[in-house]
Amino acid sequence: MKYYIGIDLGGTFVKAGVVDENYNIIAKASVDSADVSGQPEKVADRMAECAKAALEKANLTMDDVENIGIGAPGSVDPDTGMIIYANNLNFLNTPMRAYLEARTGKKIYLENDANVAAYGEVLAGAAKGYNDAIVITLGTGVGGGIIIDGKIYSGFNHFGGELGHSVIVKDGWQCTCGRKGCLEAYASATGLIKMTQEAMKADKDSKMWEIAGSLEQVNGKTAFDAMRMDDASGKAVVDNYVAYLGCGLSNYVNIFQPEVLLIGGGISKEGETLLAPLREILEKETYGISGVKSTTLKTCALGNDAGTIGAAFLWKIYGEN
Repeated sequence: MKYYIGIDLGGTFVKAGVVDENYNIIAKASVDSADVSGQPEKVADRMAECAKAALEKANLTMDDVENIGIGAPGSVDPDTGMIIYANNLNFLNTPMRAYLEARTGKKIYLENDANVAAYGEVLAGAAKGYNDAIVITLGTGVGGGIIIDGKIYSGFNHFGGELGHSVIVKDGWQCTCGRKGCLEAYASATGLIKMTQEAMKADKDSKMWEIAGSLEQVNGKTAFDAMRMDDASGKAVVDNYVAYLGCGLSNYVNIFQPEVLLIGGGISKEGETLLAPLREILEKETYGISGVKSTTLKTCALGNDAGTIGAAFLWKIYGEN
C-alpha cells in the first residue's frame, strides 16, 4: 500500500491527512497557525509538524510516504512551487515548496486550495467518473475549481479559475476583489446574509426576525427557514438568491459545458431545495437543444476532505513517482 499526505494551508489552521492509494484518509491532524501568519518559514515548520502528527496517528513515518501535496489559498504557481500572493496569509512570492521539501525530505506539490478541492471531488467524490467538472463553493466568498480532461485548469499564469469574480450585475454590489457586481457579492453566504438583512429591515413582520432574533444573528439558513414557514419575504430572498446564482452557473455551463457541476459550502446543505430551482434556470438559460446531453448538477460529497485528497494526489497531474 502506498501513502500520501495532503495538507490544507489556512489562515488560522494547518490541516494534514494521510491518504492511501485508494483515496481513503486514514489519519488527520491539525495545528494552529494564526500566530505565525506572515512568517512563511514558521508556517512551513507548522506544516511539517502537522504532517508528522498525522503520520503518528496512522502508525507510519515519513519514510512510508511517497510525496506531499499542499492546497494553499491565493495565487499559486505549481510549476515553481511559489505562493505568489495570499492576502490572508500575508505571503508574497513565497517559495513554499522549497521550504517544506527542506523540512520533510519529500517531493512537494502545490496548488490553489479551491482547485485541489475540485480535484478531490473528481478523484473520489461526487464528480468521480467525470473528466470535465466545475466545482463552486458557496462560503464567505465563492470559490471555484475547473477540471478539464481530468486536470486542473488555471490558465497560462495559474491565476485562472476565479469563478466567483465574474460579473453578473454591471455596476452592482461592491466585491472585495475591487470589481462591482461579481457573483461572489451576490451568491456567497455573505451576499445571502446581506439580502436577508435588507429584507428584514423592509418587513418588520417577517418570520425571519423570529428565526434570527436580530440582524446580527442572520445566517445563510435564515431565509430558507423562513420560506419553509411560508414567509413571503423569506421566499423572495431565496428566489432572488437562486436567480443570481443560476445566472452565474448558466454562464459557466455555456462557456465550459462540463459533464457535471458541483455546489459545495454551507448553503449546499439545502440540497434539492436549492438544486431543483437551479436546474430549471439552467434548462432555460444554457445553450443547447432538447435531446442533447446536458450538464448534471449535484452537491459536493467530500466536504473538507476533498482538499486533503486532492492535494495528496497532485502528483498525478504535475509529476510521477
